[in-house]
Amino acid sequence: MFTCDNLGVNDAGRLTFAGQDAAALAERYGTPLYLMDEDRVRRNCRLYRDAMRAHFAEGSRPLYAGKACAFKQLYRIMSEEGMGVDVVSRGEIHTAAQAGYDLANAYFHGNNKTDVDVAFAMERGVGYFVADGAEEVSAIEAEAAKRGIRQKVLLRLTPGIDTHTYEAVNTGKVDSKFGAAVETGQAAELTAFALSQAHLDLAGFHCHVGSQVFAEDVFERAAIIMLEFIADMRKAHGYEARQLDLGGGYGVRYVADDPALDIAEKIASVGKTVRETCARLGIRAPAILLEPGRSIVADAGLTLYTVGAVKRIPGYKNYVSIDGGMADNPRFALYRSRYTCLPAGRMNEPRPFVCDLVGRCCESGDVIQKDVSLPADIRRGDLIAVCTTGAYNYSMASNYNRLPRPPVVMLRGGEAYVAVRRESLDDLTALDV
Repeated sequence: MFTCDNLGVNDAGRLTFAGQDAAALAERYGTPLYLMDEDRVRRNCRLYRDAMRAHFAEGSRPLYAGKACAFKQLYRIMSEEGMGVDVVSRGEIHTAAQAGYDLANAYFHGNNKTDVDVAFAMERGVGYFVADGAEEVSAIEAEAAKRGIRQKVLLRLTPGIDTHTYEAVNTGKVDSKFGAAVETGQAAELTAFALSQAHLDLAGFHCHVGSQVFAEDVFERAAIIMLEFIADMRKAHGYEARQLDLGGGYGVRYVADDPALDIAEKIASVGKTVRETCARLGIRAPAILLEPGRSIVADAGLTLYTVGAVKRIPGYKNYVSIDGGMADNPRFALYRSRYTCLPAGRMNEPRPFVCDLVGRCCESGDVIQKDVSLPADIRRGDLIAVCTTGAYNYSMASNYNRLPRPPVVMLRGGEAYVAVRRESLDDLTALDV
C-alpha cells in the first residue's frame, strides 16, 4: 500500500508519517500543510555520500540540487551532512548564505546567468560556475579579471542521451536548451575557448541527462561518452579534467508501480563503468559528482489537505475538492504527475469511491490527481494526504488566486518544528505599493 517506509497506520486507523500522527499534526498546524521528514532527508544524503565515497575516486561527492526544495533549514542540513549544493539563482545562493552554508562548496548552474548573477555569485564566494556556453565563459572571465581572481568552472555539455523519462525533464539530448553538444563539435570548441581564458580554472565537465531516471544504464552511457570526450581533450590540448559531473539523481516512487531502486547498487554500477572506461582510455579517473535533489527530499515530504466540497455526478464523474491545489502543487497541471493520495484519518476503511482530487483554484486544470479511491462517504472536514511531495511542491508553489503558501513543518526524532511559517494575508500585500 505504501511507497515509502516512513508511512504507516496507527491503532486509531490514522496515517502516520515519520512515526507521527498526520491528523494530530494537521490539527496542530492547520492545512494545507507541508510536512518534511528530516531523518529521511539525512538518510538519503548519507546513502548518496557513502556510496559515492566507496565507488568513485577521491573528491567525489553528491551536490544537493536546491531547485527541488530550498529553504534555510535544508541548507543547514546539507552543511551538517557534508553535501555540496547545486544552485541556480541569486535567490538560492542568498538562501544558502543566510543559512551559513559555505558557498565554496556550491556549483552555480543555469543556461542564462546575467552579468548581475555572475558578479553576485563571485562576491559571495561561490566555488564553481557551471558554464553553459561561450557567452557565459566570456562573462565569467570578464568579472574574474575585474576582481583579479581565477574562477573555477565546469563546462556543461550535452552527450545526446535519451533517458526514456518525461519529455519535459529530459535535458541530455543534442537539441536541448542546455549546454554544448559533443556530437556537433561545439563541446570541443567551447573547451578550447575556456582553456584560452587567463582568469578561468577549468575544473572539468558537466552533463545532465534528465530527472526521475529509472533506466538501467543512463548514467553509465553518459559516463562513457563524457570520459571519451575527456580523453579527446587530453590528446588535443594536454588537458585532463579533474571533475566529471554526471548531473541528476535516481528516480523515486510516487505510486506503487514505480520501481524501488537500490541507489547504492546503482552507484556501484556507475563506478565500475567509470573505472573500466578510464582504464581503457588510459586516463586518470576524475572525481565524480552527482546532483540528486528529488531523490534526497521527495519521499521525505507529505502534504495534508482538508476536504471541502464533494461533487457526485451520477453516471459521469465524482470530484473531491481540497483546501489547496495547483498553487501549492502544480506538478499534475504541468506534467500529469502521478501521486499516491490517502484518506489520512480513515486508513482502515474500504475505498470504493473513485474521484478526481481537485483544488480550490478558479482553473479547470487545478487537479492534484485523477481516479483517486476514497471512502464511500468521504465528506467535508476529512483529511487527505498526498505522498512524496518533498520535491517540486514548496519550491514551485505560487500565490495564484492570491492564496498564501503553506508552512513547512519538519519532523525529527518524534518531534515537530516549523522551518517555514505559513504565509499571512499581509504577506501577500507586503510588496504592493
